Amino acid sequence: MTSASLPDAPTNWVDRHAPEGLKPWLKLGRFDRPIGIWLLLLPGWQGIALALAQYRKTPDLYDVWLFLGFALGACLMRAAGCAFNDIVDRDIDAKVARTAMRPIPSGRISVKQAWAFVIGCSLISLLILLTLNIIAALLGVASVLLVAGYPFMKRITWWPQAWLGLTFNWGVLMGFAAAAYGGGALVAFSFLQGSTNVAIIAPDFHPLLLYLALVFWTLGYDTIYALQDIEDDAMVGVKSSARRLGANVQRGVGVFYGLTVVLTVAAGLTAGLGPLFYVALLPWAAHLFRQARDVRPDDPALALRLFRSNRDAGFILLSAIILGAVSWPF
Repeated sequence: MTSASLPDAPTNWVDRHAPEGLKPWLKLGRFDRPIGIWLLLLPGWQGIALALAQYRKTPDLYDVWLFLGFALGACLMRAAGCAFNDIVDRDIDAKVARTAMRPIPSGRISVKQAWAFVIGCSLISLLILLTLNIIAALLGVASVLLVAGYPFMKRITWWPQAWLGLTFNWGVLMGFAAAAYGGGALVAFSFLQGSTNVAIIAPDFHPLLLYLALVFWTLGYDTIYALQDIEDDAMVGVKSSARRLGANVQRGVGVFYGLTVVLTVAAGLTAGLGPLFYVALLPWAAHLFRQARDVRPDDPALALRLFRSNRDAGFILLSAIILGAVSWPF
């Protein structure tokens, strides 16, 4: 069976270049839509950068590995999470126009094959996790609970996008812990040797503030994304923040993004970042303001464009953190 393009990824590298036999698998992991990888990866990179900025640390080989390892992990865990989501949602996806041609509901990949895909991606991710210190590794293990719970949230709450925010931005805490508390050895070996990697360390509040900021960021951009399915979701009984807000979606996204900016500033202040951080936050705030200003409940094509623009927003924030590290603090 020929793999058709999906409605929200009409032109992509998978359809253009991938071998026909690999296309269903790449689409199962959403590799035809890399925006999700970026939105999962960038918070992890921001957490790493925040730790390096706070301690005014010059990156070493381990830190370089962190950036690379988090990139590989984001690709794999996003793929595993999407496949698991499709396993759980296969009956709902078959009734929604945007998702009906996904590999599982369309019959190109069986549920058993999808489970093998999830397990394979997770095991490779575990190998990456074992290169981190015990704190970061335990945070990584804990994230599985968030990933596992996400597909069920749309059935029990109007705010599944908030749960996605808790899940997608967990990398801030992992990245900060991995960079701030050292690493470079297998977790089990470090634990047995009594390494400083497992020492009890006083909590830092700025990564928590940044984490909360990005939770609201995700709540905003995924509310925008959910506008694409608002009619189908109503038909099949799926809940979403877009449905809950209704005609007030523009105002709601504005509130979410406003809280994002306020909490990001608070994170910078508690971390002692330099003045260039706040200067660089101006385009970040402007980018989010433009999204909230332009979003329309009745324009799904615009919603998709605005949602995808958050990759650029994430890079602006990453750049701001880096600039905050190289400028003198207040």
